[in-house]
Amino acid sequence: MIDKILFAVFGISLLVIVHEFGHYIAARAFGMRVTRFSIGIGPVLAKFQPKGSPTVFQISAIPFMAYVMIAGMNPAEEIDPNDPGIYPNKGVFARIITIFGGPFANYIAASAMVFALAVTVGWRELQGPSEPMTVMEINPGSPVDKAGIHVGDVIVEADGHKIRNVDELIEVTKPRAGKPTTYLVERDGKSLPAMQITPDDIQGRGIIGVTPQYDFVYRQVGIGEGIEMALTLPFKLTVANLAGIGDLIERRTTEGIKGPVGMGKLIAEQAEKGVFDFVWILIAISVALGLFNLFPLPALDGGRLIFLAYEVITRKRPNERMEAAIHTLGLLFLFGVIVLVTWRDVTSG
Repeated sequence: MIDKILFAVFGISLLVIVHEFGHYIAARAFGMRVTRFSIGIGPVLAKFQPKGSPTVFQISAIPFMAYVMIAGMNPAEEIDPNDPGIYPNKGVFARIITIFGGPFANYIAASAMVFALAVTVGWRELQGPSEPMTVMEINPGSPVDKAGIHVGDVIVEADGHKIRNVDELIEVTKPRAGKPTTYLVERDGKSLPAMQITPDDIQGRGIIGVTPQYDFVYRQVGIGEGIEMALTLPFKLTVANLAGIGDLIERRTTEGIKGPVGMGKLIAEQAEKGVFDFVWILIAISVALGLFNLFPLPALDGGRLIFLAYEVITRKRPNERMEAAIHTLGLLFLFGVIVLVTWRDVTSG
């Protein structure tokens, strides 16, 4: 249990630290003073300030989060118009790069992990659907979950048709959306009583909510192909994330959104499966974190970039108080969403 918690804390903290480090590096590259770099939030456990550095580096009690404080970004600060080291006194290009640095760092980290995984462990590829049709994962609340099917069970028949692999299961289940269907299942080599399961109707397709066991092979990857994968896979994941978000909006649901607790559970589960699964989920979350922060919403990096784009187009700075108020409201809204999603993640077990 403790090792699962440690993997979860390490995974999420690493990606958030990478994000904030992107902001830090960009700010320092343009001569901005970064007064604080905190790993975690809440009570400070340890801190140090390198000689000659304006930055206090600290570790705080509550993990999963990190932040940097760049001089001049707090609207409550007194702004010296002659101070060259503060954020507001830098050119718009420097400020854009500083804000963009966080999401960009997440994409760079994802690319680096793809490359490292591909050229060391090798790239895992699907060899084909395994036989028999063994259940590897069950979606909580899905029809099979409600029917009492367990991980490791083998589905041998559906609607009177013999089932050897997942392709045959999909073929039979797909047209049965909303229709009670008889499934025969084996557990530990013994047949269970026939189960009546009604597949969910997902855009006209019958879905029962199982992930099958697959057979995989690990293919060795050369340096050149590893670089190509590092450049293309984060882009493909971004496209997939956008498609997923579009699907959630269309179905008006938040079932695919996870908070820190949900992500921690996911990381811990993948860590138990091995190195490839652990690193792959970190890659996926790093891309998702970078993409999410680019959304044009107040308090996110994308929201700040919208105001900077306004400045570029109009050559006038937006009202600082108005911008600060909008970001504050956005932060409160996002915090509320995180609390609600986290509560759902906790209560769902």
